[in-house]
Amino acid sequence: MARKNKKEKTYTKIALNDPKSTTAEAFRTLRTNIQFANIDKNIKSIVMTSSNPDEGKSTVLVNLAITMAHADQKVLLIDADLRKPTIHKYFEVAESNGLTNILMDNGEEGNRIQMIPEVPGIHIITSGPIPPNPSELLSSEQMKKFIGKMKEKYDFVLIDAPPVGVVTDAAILSTIVEGTLLVCRQGETLVESVQFAKEKLEKVNANILGVVLNGVKRTGKKYDYYYYNYSEEA
Repeated sequence: MARKNKKEKTYTKIALNDPKSTTAEAFRTLRTNIQFANIDKNIKSIVMTSSNPDEGKSTVLVNLAITMAHADQKVLLIDADLRKPTIHKYFEVAESNGLTNILMDNGEEGNRIQMIPEVPGIHIITSGPIPPNPSELLSSEQMKKFIGKMKEKYDFVLIDAPPVGVVTDAAILSTIVEGTLLVCRQGETLVESVQFAKEKLEKVNANILGVVLNGVKRTGKKYDYYYYNYSEEA
């Protein structure tokens, strides 16, 4: 799938709409690798971030959630990108009543968790109104308590965060979850950007599960997504 111009951006759920594709299979491989990482560690909450904007982190996260739901996992998908939220666009739901409302309401979710009829195993929490202080909200005690409460109700809590190379939000969130995944785009993300993102996460002792390399082109086939572990040279 050729990368769209920003003005033509689409919100692709290929794991749902084309489950037999090589790309959908790559997302299932990512799911399997996370399951293997979970053998010795109880990884129930994961933050997805990227080095820079427009590297496909939200698309990867949505499709990972779908593959997990297809494997009979109960998944909560949270849009914690309180600067440029997009999760609601994938599922065509309203974003106006979501995470920021919950945090301002002492962590009470109320009716702010939305069911997704097309994928019964997925529930989502949209961003809610964009706040003036995203980092402060995400680092609050209310956020920590809320994530802890959701882990008791779901098999996996998947959190979309802003690019870690741009703002501190993802680094903050990585301290309250069991694992962090970093997305980069082949041919566009600079090695230096990945190194910088890795260093920022390591400074807060984030458990970096690995990297999703987005936009890998196979000749004559669609663009695929691949997962590989970090090496010391990354």
